[in-house]
Amino acid sequence: MKFGKSICILNVGGTKYAFPNDVIKDFPLSRVSRLHKCASEKEVLEVCDDYDRERNEFFFDRHSEAFGFIMLYVKYGKLRFVPQMCELSFYKEMIYWGLESSHLEFCCQRRLDNKMSDSYINFSDEEVKLEEELKGENLVTRVVTEREESKWLERMRSTFEEPTSSVAAQILASVSVIFVLVSMVMLCVSTLPDWKTAENNSVEEHGYNPDSLEHPSGIIEAVCIGWFTAECIVRFIVSRDKCEFVKRPLNIIDLLAITPYYISISMTMLTGENSQLQRAGVTLRVLRMMRIFWVIKLARHFLGLQTLGLTLSRCYREMVMLLLFICVPMAIFSALAQLLEHGLDLESPNEDYASIPAACWWVIISMTTVGYGDMYPITVPGRVLGGLCVVSGIVLLALPITFIYHSFVQCYHELKFRSARCTRSLSAEFLD
Repeated sequence: MKFGKSICILNVGGTKYAFPNDVIKDFPLSRVSRLHKCASEKEVLEVCDDYDRERNEFFFDRHSEAFGFIMLYVKYGKLRFVPQMCELSFYKEMIYWGLESSHLEFCCQRRLDNKMSDSYINFSDEEVKLEEELKGENLVTRVVTEREESKWLERMRSTFEEPTSSVAAQILASVSVIFVLVSMVMLCVSTLPDWKTAENNSVEEHGYNPDSLEHPSGIIEAVCIGWFTAECIVRFIVSRDKCEFVKRPLNIIDLLAITPYYISISMTMLTGENSQLQRAGVTLRVLRMMRIFWVIKLARHFLGLQTLGLTLSRCYREMVMLLLFICVPMAIFSALAQLLEHGLDLESPNEDYASIPAACWWVIISMTTVGYGDMYPITVPGRVLGGLCVVSGIVLLALPITFIYHSFVQCYHELKFRSARCTRSLSAEFLD
């Protein structure tokens, strides 16, 4: 704070809180910490509702009791809902002060998920803007950085990172989706027997292999890879934090989708144009199939795939629990199935259950109620065990689904609110 006294007073709904300036600087609530960066009263009034210079008092016309519970979170690290207060109203207070739903205790997160799934929430423009800022980098760092960067760089960044932020971003996203679809079609078609026959004939007649840039399919593939590479390089150049850019999952997927092509081209240059030698190389075939990662690039442009990825990242504990629920019964039922079907019947044992690892396959398809029918018990005890295996699979697999569902709803709402903000920006651009 470059003006006022050394003690700051926060007046929230009539309740006053006094803090030293150095505490305000590193305050856990982003809205409060922004006060330390303000250089004039005009900037202060953009953060709070009113300001008294003589007493260095900042006024916030917000729910005082809700802020009291938020201060308990600042002090003790635990955030819970205010009794007799609507969960959605308290969530709006959290967003105003710079908190997310992940700061809530797990039981309160479930209550919020249930409430959000039953209601459609309309956030004000300011609240949605704050929520979007919280999803990115630290708010204070972001404000300082935006002052230093030029407007065209920020516009370029939003064009490549937010497909719905502007008309240009939508056009760019549409072109990228077209290239992804074309590359996937070419990859799928290249595995057809007729296509392979045509490639062999092309090699015999013209002397170049289908992976060569002289071949039509090679040209299409090179154009697609060129677009993906250029897009990735531009996004890397305009990114704020280069290290954070490399660590993002979608950027890692982009790298996995692009790198195999350049490796295969390098190996082609080293091994020459001998098509038969290249076809015999298992490494090249693996690299070619790794281009299937291109389809995951669609997650950058579709809300549903983003929701799925965010849900899986937040529910890794539940996924591990689900895997544990499968592995433990699988070990028990596979051992019992091998004993009942093969170990006890010495005259005509069921060869499908000759070992416990072989019986594990039957347990997996039974617990998941897939039932391919490629192996099945023939004894009465084995069939009884099979029934128990199916029933236990239904029960055990259903246990963690509720937690995953609530997390999915929460992730969907968060991404939907961010998309709504970008849509409003797009509408304003059309009006201008």
